[in-house]
Amino acid sequence: MQRNANTQYPVLLVHGLFGFDRIGTFELFHDVKQALRNAGVRVFVPHLSATHSNEARGEQLLAQIQRVLDGTGTAKVNLIGHSQGALAARYVAAVAPQSVASVTSVSGPNHGSELADFLCKALEPGRLPEQIAETVATLFADFLSLLSGHHRLPQSAVAALNALTTEGVGEFNDKYPQGLPKTWGGKGRELVNGVRYYSWSGILPDSVLNEGMNALGPVHGFLRSLSRYFITEAEQNDGMVGRYSSHLGTVIRSDYPLDHLAVISPSAGMISKTIDPIDLYVQHAARLKKAGL
Repeated sequence: MQRNANTQYPVLLVHGLFGFDRIGTFELFHDVKQALRNAGVRVFVPHLSATHSNEARGEQLLAQIQRVLDGTGTAKVNLIGHSQGALAARYVAAVAPQSVASVTSVSGPNHGSELADFLCKALEPGRLPEQIAETVATLFADFLSLLSGHHRLPQSAVAALNALTTEGVGEFNDKYPQGLPKTWGGKGRELVNGVRYYSWSGILPDSVLNEGMNALGPVHGFLRSLSRYFITEAEQNDGMVGRYSSHLGTVIRSDYPLDHLAVISPSAGMISKTIDPIDLYVQHAARLKKAGL
């Protein structure tokens, strides 16, 4: 996997909703960070509010980018955002394009998440049958119980959930449309205001029988359970984000056999026999280097 992929500008790995140091026994971004550093990339991991709006988290990211620029003496950074981290990265690129060389969305809900839509309905009395609402709420609570971290930044779970719904992201996209496809499932412009946009994501296998030992993993099990509440992208999602909702800029691929957490660590979710999710980041660093970034 190791190759010379030393990018011109440093890479910032931006976490998503409920950013944390660890999930269970693994450190968030640990494998990605180490692989990129081994390939010669300068890597930083900013810490944003675990729960807040896209704009609030984007402002926090912007402040930390400035510290990286001051500390490294470089003019720009490459942003790689996982999940809601992609929206924070997009915000920064829209308001301060002079400081951003590229934005890469990894399983980002760039058109909203159907799961967030369903959770919002579940939280509104009378909107869903009590049994369904209770099931969804329990699954989500169990999933969040796996997450832990240390945060002193302001938090707002309601703002975070609203920011991830189809409606919430739609309003965000009206203000910050850079890199978005003009047609559902299409690709967006790669270069906008001097910033290059890329994306990739994964989907769950169509049958649990195709997962082997993955089916026994608790995190992957939660994601597969949550995937049942997708309608538009019922068989085209990673458990939290739909395949076509993730599209942004140049779509490298949006159907990797990886769930929402496996894209940042194979020990977190599915273990693919054909795809090394960590190597995708090294390949992308080489891509950025080739583009002069």
